[in-house]
Amino acid sequence: MNVTISGPKGLPLSGNLLSFRRDPLQFIRSASEEHGDVIHFRFGPKRHVYMLMNPDQIKEVLVSKQAHFRKGKGLQVAKAVVGDGILTSEGKKHLRQRRLMQPAFHRDRIATYGQVMVRQGVDLMSEWKDGEVRDIHHDMMKVTLAIITETMFGKSIKEGADQIGKAIDIGLKYVANKASSFIDIPLSVPTKSNREFVESNETLDKTIFALIEERRKNGEQGQNDLLSMLLAARDEDDGEGMTDEQVRDEVMTIFVAGHETTANTMSWIFYLLATHPEIEKKLHDELTAVLCDRLPTVEDLPHLTYTNLIVQETLRLYPAAWTINREVVEEVEIGGHTYQPGDTLMMSQYVMHRNHRYYDKPDEFIPERFEGDLLKRIPTFAYFPFGGGPRVCIGNNFALMEAALLLATITQRYKLRLETPDQKVEPEPLVTLRPKNGLPLRIEKRG
Repeated sequence: MNVTISGPKGLPLSGNLLSFRRDPLQFIRSASEEHGDVIHFRFGPKRHVYMLMNPDQIKEVLVSKQAHFRKGKGLQVAKAVVGDGILTSEGKKHLRQRRLMQPAFHRDRIATYGQVMVRQGVDLMSEWKDGEVRDIHHDMMKVTLAIITETMFGKSIKEGADQIGKAIDIGLKYVANKASSFIDIPLSVPTKSNREFVESNETLDKTIFALIEERRKNGEQGQNDLLSMLLAARDEDDGEGMTDEQVRDEVMTIFVAGHETTANTMSWIFYLLATHPEIEKKLHDELTAVLCDRLPTVEDLPHLTYTNLIVQETLRLYPAAWTINREVVEEVEIGGHTYQPGDTLMMSQYVMHRNHRYYDKPDEFIPERFEGDLLKRIPTFAYFPFGGGPRVCIGNNFALMEAALLLATITQRYKLRLETPDQKVEPEPLVTLRPKNGLPLRIEKRG
């Protein structure tokens, strides 16, 4: 028997789409408080979306019954930007690509990138002046792009870094708009956003293919970067490597998924510290005790416990991926309800992470909540900032290490303050959760 599923009332043609587009986070959060473990939305005339609020049902979708699903509409659209890489590919191709890429993201391998992360953080601060107001989100996008290009290609791309950043930004906005629209305008129609998108993609392709070509030609096997690992990777079954197109798709995926997400996390960390001076003080005390005055290293991370708690709690309140969607490809039963091909199941980290059932004072920033055995006491999918199952984010350890090292490096030298006491910063849920209209903060040198 099918369990009855309720949801917010919608309009005749567009259903709930306009309410969702107006304020996605508020809409799904209110719906989760009013309805049960599963909430039904209708986006447009025929698209049925079911939001799951039960961690065990989320586990079925992402782990035990994942073969019944494919990626949701947003990531199908994202293929236009990142191609058919590890983020968007399905089935056997995804398994093969993940297997080829796994060694590049092994914990020991990424530990070698710690120095790059710290050095790029120091480089960024060399431009800072005591007392000035800066858009910290822009700065974080800049530093994480510098880190990803150096760890990926073994060198900085100083020339053209701004164009790459801008091109990625255009791509992400295009994906976000197209994914939540029920009118599908093909890329061949020369609208302003289509033209901008095509141009931005050409910029990225040109840059990445040139780097791949240069590396293949010079055969720099001694390099310790991600690109040389991708080019050297061989499938254990057939001994085949990746084509230039496959390498391009994986590089694009790492570029897009690996710099914007961490930039957002860093921006939210600095916003939360600026509004919670008592937590900032505890962080300063830890940095002084563990580091004295020297720069942090990967070896320090196990001792920077409060630093890591701040990263964990920020990912709870402002997870970079605020929702995961899956489209049903073959009939499947979950939680007493049978879903049909074409249905979309939505699982929102943003909503789950602020659920009263699992967290005391869920809207408050309390890093200490992760000190004990919280993650053992709550269900696995009550906290899943990096997704889960066979498609869990391959770069999660890279991201956690980068966030902790950047936080320690920057906070050691600077305090970041709100521009005005009543400054409000709103989250903007595009493909990832970023601060709307940037993050202007005043920087103060620590004595």
